[in-house]
Amino acid sequence: MPRNLLIAAITGALTCATPSSATAQAVDRAHTIVIVVGALASQPIPTLVHDRWNQDAADLLFLRLARLGPTMMTAGDKGFEPQLAKSWSRRDSLTLIFNLDPRARWHDGQPVTAKDVVFTFGLFRDPKIDPQHALLLRSVASVNAEGEHRVIIRFTHYYPEQLYDATYQVQPLPAHLVDTIPPNLLGSSDFARHPIGNGPFVWDSLAPAEKLTLDASPNYFLGAPAIQRVIFLKASDPDVQVNMLLSGTADAIENVAPVSNIPRFASMPNLRIVQVPSFTIGYLLFNQRDRKDRSKPHPILSDSLVRRALLLGLDRPAMLRSALGAMGAVPYGPVPLISWIRDPDSPPARYDTTQARALLASRGWTDHDGDSVVDRDGKPLELELNVPTTSAVRMQLALETQQFLSHIGVRIILRTSDGPTWNSRRNQHDFDIDASSSGLDPSPSGLMQSWSCLGLDGINVGAACDPRVDSLMERAIAAKGNPRPLWFAAIRRIEEDAPAAFMYSLTNAFVVHRRFEHVNIRPDGWWAALGEWTVNEKR
Repeated sequence: MPRNLLIAAITGALTCATPSSATAQAVDRAHTIVIVVGALASQPIPTLVHDRWNQDAADLLFLRLARLGPTMMTAGDKGFEPQLAKSWSRRDSLTLIFNLDPRARWHDGQPVTAKDVVFTFGLFRDPKIDPQHALLLRSVASVNAEGEHRVIIRFTHYYPEQLYDATYQVQPLPAHLVDTIPPNLLGSSDFARHPIGNGPFVWDSLAPAEKLTLDASPNYFLGAPAIQRVIFLKASDPDVQVNMLLSGTADAIENVAPVSNIPRFASMPNLRIVQVPSFTIGYLLFNQRDRKDRSKPHPILSDSLVRRALLLGLDRPAMLRSALGAMGAVPYGPVPLISWIRDPDSPPARYDTTQARALLASRGWTDHDGDSVVDRDGKPLELELNVPTTSAVRMQLALETQQFLSHIGVRIILRTSDGPTWNSRRNQHDFDIDASSSGLDPSPSGLMQSWSCLGLDGINVGAACDPRVDSLMERAIAAKGNPRPLWFAAIRRIEEDAPAAFMYSLTNAFVVHRRFEHVNIRPDGWWAALGEWTVNEKR
């Protein structure tokens, strides 16, 4: 469909659509925010969430016991803000006590109780149900209730991020609705199709190819939101996204792409640009296992020297300038610039085609037949790059990757697809190289999910596994003194092993209509604070 007709069709759908929930009321346009996104949440249930879009919706539906404060500091007991828990204290170095706010209610009117918290921790800590969170919560020894509104969490040992793990990693679910659902059937249950949360917004409706609608919870115990309706509107084409905002069809857009559009938005009097440092990194992930048989090493990419050659064959600063302008920087290892474990004294490897070709030649990869592609044993060095068309930045970087690596004799075949198809291929390990983008956990301990042997059963789909890295990370997490030197050592070893070419640490550029005030876009959850924004009806 031509883009102008597509915009008209979406606009018409917004105008004509009516909310499906019985509690939804007519909401004027001023108190509705329409956010354009590349994909929609389909299962925003915390223990089922494995992508950003579902997490964005889950953050509006489900609260945590507490959230990170503005400093984003994950260590220690300070800097956290109450949510479901109105207060917390220590019984001893291994035990935290949380007192739930008795006003907290589920969207069906039932109170939030300690039973809900204990039940949900049980799901999150079960490696058969949620291996990713079970890995992160492995130091939690027990979670118990003392009465209706007190939760006792005990740890196996003392470490600085106990409070962070107890609060950030788990968003409680309503036990009275979920405890009868077998965990393996939760994703296909009625609850997953119409989630009941305790946050500032309630589930209204989902049109999978079009939009997700959430309505303000009028009885939200922390105060009814000024924004009465949130619509996540799907438009995968970046140009369509931009035109929808410029035309007034939408009110907000996340992560403006291409960055050349930023001046256009800056000239619009009703729009503001909000720059937010992020925990997002982009990288080209190398699959170290055979994509057809995971019991075997990848015939090419299991070799760390080949991976290093591919990294050296990319002029990453030049690629970023064209794709992100000043909104990105090349990271050292899988560490965003906002992270407190970033090592400012360790610069990323420089572009060096001479060394890249030498490394390939040392592993037998040379151009024997003169076709400009290096080969070994009669087979060319040819790799497929899995890329989502929903990301303009990653599409551009993929094209430039193809061009740069051709200069060192490597043939890259682009395998493009829509977001869900790309994600499915990635999760099924069906790739040689994957154009990945991850919103990392604010805590460096989250790196274990993707870059340690312990993460192989979860989201470590590239099969990076170095026991020395695991040991350094474990020691850093448990350190009673300054853990930064241990983190630096772990990241240095990852960088040298080159499980990926780390391309960018992103500063996000959001555009938001100026009628929304007290705008707070959080690095750890972009739209999680929407319930605290206000509306100036005169704009």
